[in-house]
Amino acid sequence: MSTEEFLNIVKTYHPVVLQANINVEKSDAEIMAAKGNFDPKFNLYKAEKRFNNTNYYNEFSSEISIPTWFGVDVYAGAQNLTGEKLNNSETEDKSTYLGINIPLAKNLLMDKRRAYLKQAKLFRQMSEIEQNAIINDILYEGVSAYYDWSSAYQNYLIAEEILKNAQLRINFIQKSYNLGEKPAIDIVEANTQLQSFQILRNEKLLKFQNAGLELTNFLWLKNNTPYQITENIIPKLEFEEDKNRLDFNVNLDDLLKQAQENNPNFLIYDQKLKSLDIERRLKFQDLLPKIDFSYNFMNKGFGTQNYFSENPLFQNNFQYGLKVEFPIFFREGRANYKIAKLKISETQLQQTQKGQEIAVKIKSYFNEYKILKEQITLQNEIIINYKKLLRAEEIRFQNGESSLFLINSRENKLFEGLEKINFLNFKYLESIYKLYWSAGILR
Repeated sequence: MSTEEFLNIVKTYHPVVLQANINVEKSDAEIMAAKGNFDPKFNLYKAEKRFNNTNYYNEFSSEISIPTWFGVDVYAGAQNLTGEKLNNSETEDKSTYLGINIPLAKNLLMDKRRAYLKQAKLFRQMSEIEQNAIINDILYEGVSAYYDWSSAYQNYLIAEEILKNAQLRINFIQKSYNLGEKPAIDIVEANTQLQSFQILRNEKLLKFQNAGLELTNFLWLKNNTPYQITENIIPKLEFEEDKNRLDFNVNLDDLLKQAQENNPNFLIYDQKLKSLDIERRLKFQDLLPKIDFSYNFMNKGFGTQNYFSENPLFQNNFQYGLKVEFPIFFREGRANYKIAKLKISETQLQQTQKGQEIAVKIKSYFNEYKILKEQITLQNEIIINYKKLLRAEEIRFQNGESSLFLINSRENKLFEGLEKINFLNFKYLESIYKLYWSAGILR
């Protein structure tokens, strides 16, 4: 299983990623709910009162109202009203009306229903950004666990190879002893070295198995079914194929620019600021007087003709109303508006701080990336020298010029060096993912 295959599994089936998708769908539902404030409404009303053989009133009316984006409500209705005790201001018998309600100050440029819809759309965008942040984090956590697993497997292979060499050395010493060329104590010392490598091999196998268990936290199948790694699944040895990995280069300036443009932990503040600006504009409406004007065209009967041609405005068959309302000191409005502005300032400071934290993190990981690249080159040279020293010591031993103790010492140093280069190799690969993760562009 390669790194890419593993990451594709995580992106496709991990429950945390699927949960992030659900949050986006919930935001879509919230947008639909906010749009419901602009749905036309149809009303029916039927009422009758009869008392002591007197028909006070009998009313049947229907109305349809259409809210618009600009705060204006348009409505039309029909009414049939009969009775012996009607209010003098009521229109008896059949009538129709077509009306409009216009806010002239407060709620003209912004009202709650428009604010809720705009914010719902922003929350949808925020859900997508948060989804990217979740994917960015889960992929880095996953690739870190994958490299722990892969590194543990590589260490196990190194221990296996060292163990084979120790077994070959025992065979050589046994033959030399049978020929009278080596003392029996060399067999004891060689066996001791072999047994220590057997213990070490078992320890590396245990770490590899436990790392595989940790990796299963990120491996899932369809229908939220966890997947268990079997013994026949091993990590792909990418180092053997990726011979140019040390030629990989990252441009720090480009990475910082990408982080500013794409890091979800930074971009989320842009959406918060947009949402707070909508809230500020809504709170500003509380500083304006409430002036609502309504006007109804009226017609006798259920016909709708002659609304405009025979009944000009404010001459006949009309009804209007003008309502003015405002608090004397506007203290609540001024306080709420000030709080909204302070929230914006607070969020801007938080965004600046977050941007600085992201930049420092990227620069820190970039330094780690550069040092690891240099360390790998040096460590490879050290291993070449360790192998030369071990081979020379083995030749001297075969010629009777050295001891098994010195060979074991050289071999232990080689094993430590191989473990070190393995550690550096995987840390180097992980540092590349760290850079992309810190920039927020790991997808």
